Amino acid sequence: MSATVDNCIKVRGEGVFIKDGLTVLEDTSSYNKDEAAKGTIAYGILKSHNTSSDMEDLKIKFDCLTSHDITFVGIIQTARASGLEKFPLPYVLTNCHNSLCAVGGTINEDDHVFGLSAARKYGGVYVPPHQAVIHQYAREMLSGCGKMILGSDSHTRYGALGTMAVGEGGGELVKQLLSQTYDIKRPEVAAIYLTGEVPFGGGPQDVAIGLIGKLVERGTVKNKVMEFIGPGVKKLSADFRIGIDVMTTETTCLSSIWQTDEAVREWYDIHGRKDEYRELKPADIAYYDELVTVDLSKLKPMIAMPFHPSNAYSIDEVNENLEEVLDITGERAKTAFGDKVDFDLHGKVKDGKFCTDQGIIAGCAGGGFENLCAAADILDGADIGNREFTMSVYPASMPIYAELVKNGSMSKFIDAGVVIKTCFCGPCFGAGDTPANNAFSIRHSTRNFPNREGSKVQNGQVSSVALMDARSIAATAANKGILTGADRLDVKFGKYKYHFDSAIYDRRVFDSKGKADPKEELIMGPNIKDWPAMPALTDNLLLKVVSEIHDPVTTTDELIPSGETSSFRSNPLGLAEFALSRRDPEYVGRAKHVHQFEKAREESAAKAQEMINGDEGLKEAWECVKKKFAGADLVNTGIGSTIFARKPGDGSAREQAASVQKVLGGWANLAHEYATKRYRSNLINWGMLPFIIKEGDLPFSNLDYIFIPDIKKAVKEKTDEIKAYTVKDGQMKEFVLTLGSLTDKERSIITDGCLINHNRT
Repeated sequence: MSATVDNCIKVRGEGVFIKDGLTVLEDTSSYNKDEAAKGTIAYGILKSHNTSSDMEDLKIKFDCLTSHDITFVGIIQTARASGLEKFPLPYVLTNCHNSLCAVGGTINEDDHVFGLSAARKYGGVYVPPHQAVIHQYAREMLSGCGKMILGSDSHTRYGALGTMAVGEGGGELVKQLLSQTYDIKRPEVAAIYLTGEVPFGGGPQDVAIGLIGKLVERGTVKNKVMEFIGPGVKKLSADFRIGIDVMTTETTCLSSIWQTDEAVREWYDIHGRKDEYRELKPADIAYYDELVTVDLSKLKPMIAMPFHPSNAYSIDEVNENLEEVLDITGERAKTAFGDKVDFDLHGKVKDGKFCTDQGIIAGCAGGGFENLCAAADILDGADIGNREFTMSVYPASMPIYAELVKNGSMSKFIDAGVVIKTCFCGPCFGAGDTPANNAFSIRHSTRNFPNREGSKVQNGQVSSVALMDARSIAATAANKGILTGADRLDVKFGKYKYHFDSAIYDRRVFDSKGKADPKEELIMGPNIKDWPAMPALTDNLLLKVVSEIHDPVTTTDELIPSGETSSFRSNPLGLAEFALSRRDPEYVGRAKHVHQFEKAREESAAKAQEMINGDEGLKEAWECVKKKFAGADLVNTGIGSTIFARKPGDGSAREQAASVQKVLGGWANLAHEYATKRYRSNLINWGMLPFIIKEGDLPFSNLDYIFIPDIKKAVKEKTDEIKAYTVKDGQMKEFVLTLGSLTDKERSIITDGCLINHNRT
């Protein structure tokens, strides 16, 4: 653990009472925890959006929805298959992921055309490519104090603006489009108590990396709401808070919310929406389930080394302990890649200094106004050189872009040799500025997972990304790529007033004002495909384990790669060809092989039996099952695949991480734990069983069969422990699975086979 992180961030490890959002009370004998829990900002917002009478089991309706062009086609297609006639609440379709239309022929632009036609038909808002990244548009045009927003992107976080936002898979947005609710247990709330003031050279990404480094391994805020309070909040500008807030996703929290003040009021005034402001603060006495204190004054410029945002160090720590840190990073590479590639960063050390190859400031985390102004000030009068190091910046919206032109920041970048690009999320997911093989990129973006930058280990390519703040990226660029913290420079930061020009959006954004036009036709290019039919859950299941992953955490990028696959997001079967391709290239073939028996079974039991007779392994397993369970037959027993991963689902909200498994015949996941609620929800919405198996020796291995009798009954009757059997070598070995907490609706979705089927019944 970084000494810098330990020095400035402390975790209490238990609940606390806080008075007036400022004072932690040690004598709490006169206070009631349940009553005081109602005093958090989060509780009040959740209560105002809860449609049930029970504040423990919430049924939330959001104020608006937002999606981008990797997710909105599938969401609308799913809702349309379930009877969608109009958007019942504001729904904004942004186009910031497949913006370049660089691969796949017409596919990406076809999706954009589809989006515009859907906004016109169903009454939505359509933001054309290059106008704004999804989250910046939502901040500028959708946020409001006390509101709740649901987005189909994991970084849906607007808490700094008083808006509780949640990033989920597409299925949860479909429910809202069908006037259903977001059903969850009331989440716990963690107080993130800020004190002090950020020192010179520090930026929001430095604070965020410190928090992620401290909280992730412990699971401190997993599925909780992070509520930012304390005297240090007032020391931060609204833009600075936004930069911290967007990165809370990487802590695995459910959502975030901040106390609001004059800085937020001014932000809404600047954006022409002053009526959206109201003061939010905790009650006189509020109870929090956890306390995390952050002394901002002790923070230093930070770096998250490959291959996770939680691999946090101060830049000084890296420079002072280069060999040790690079050795640790090399070990992480072995865990991620095995022996597929040679990965060694020691060659980046020249004359005792660490040399980077690329700098990127981009997207919802890095492309904000203050970040880019500060970076431009650092580069004013400097240049990045003409050797290996390159640098690009991507403003988060065209209004920001325009203001940077007007105040001269763009000229400073250009004069320094920096390339200015459009409002595009590509560098965040491997669709823009992919580095060279063995290159090391420093980025103010959201993630640095393996291959997230666009390299392909399966093709022998590997590069890597470290996360840093825009200020230190600019300092490194000014030092010709030598890793440098912004606190090491002698630079004067200007004070820039932001002027938001809404006319930029007025001229290009289509806004139906909520009015649907049923006469409009959806325009569907040849790659936009409907979901294939999916069967309901059968009484019993015979599953083959077709992938076994023992990494500490498996990201959604490993389950379904980002970047090159984005052109197929509107084609379920086409996209499925990429499933687990970076982690287990044999998965797709194995899953398809098993799926052919299920497709035959759905036609007739006789056809399935004929095919089973031709497969020695399945025939042996099925005969073994029949001996012990005489009532099992090919009418009441589904045949499918499953994967095991210790802790799957970290990262993106993309529902395709689950749906690709489903269309390939997956019935379940087996895991010790699910990294995020959103991935588990995606499994459920696609009719897949989110099984949990206790840590210890696994009773099965890859390519083994597992038989689960009476699974449909177990789901319906809320059975706590579910008996399962490994079927191998003519023997059946019993073990126990659980499903964790499921709502009644989730149980119905699973038994119906998927959310589409559920909404059709």
